[in-house]
Amino acid sequence: MAKQATPQFALNPALDAQALAKRFQESGRIHIGGLLDPASADAMHAQLRARTDWKQVINSGERLVELTRPTRAGLSAAQQTDLDNAVYAGAREGFQFRYESIRVPDETRLRATSNDPLAAFAAWLSRGAARDFLREVMQEPKIAYADAQATAYSPGDFLTGHDDAVPGKHRLAAYVFNLTPIWRPEWGGLLLFHDRDGVSVDGFSPVHNALNLFRVPQIHSVSEVTRAAAFRRYAITGWLRSKG
Repeated sequence: MAKQATPQFALNPALDAQALAKRFQESGRIHIGGLLDPASADAMHAQLRARTDWKQVINSGERLVELTRPTRAGLSAAQQTDLDNAVYAGAREGFQFRYESIRVPDETRLRATSNDPLAAFAAWLSRGAARDFLREVMQEPKIAYADAQATAYSPGDFLTGHDDAVPGKHRLAAYVFNLTPIWRPEWGGLLLFHDRDGVSVDGFSPVHNALNLFRVPQIHSVSEVTRAAAFRRYAITGWLRSKG
């Protein structure tokens, strides 16, 4: 990846953390619109669209498969069809996902020496005013840092229901920072929350420059992006974690 200028991030001063905290306590999840100044959000979106180091990630049971864009371009039509069929078969009864990802290292030293704007965003979210804001909204002083990855959902991509509860990961909340300026709910890519019986479902559309924040564990999914979608669904996602 070519060297990029390190962006400057700042919370929208109009955000009212106390009012947001009251809303968050009602259900353990919240949509926070206008997290950053519009120019910063637009710049992050442009950088994600321009990047070529994306890897498609697919789970096969407990195993993770990663495919670079050149690798996928080299698949024959029959191989791609077989892969698609296997992914959709896995989604019928179990946990399954497919999307593109760029990971951010967790280590503070690696983030500090990286020229990647994604690492800069993760570091910003993990300290100072941004972390204080998240602690206040959640009423959770144990938040120590945020891990992160960029995600891009193309038509046919999805993430089936799960609750993010993994022993030893110390996850307090999950977040999705949406970075797609134009999106219609009909295109899919919705962050959905399920009750245990699968009867009641609600959720959030991926509104640009909005932060979706929800306490772990909660059953959630990302609905399949349809062929009508004019753009990839971009976001930075991860968990807010304690030290243990």
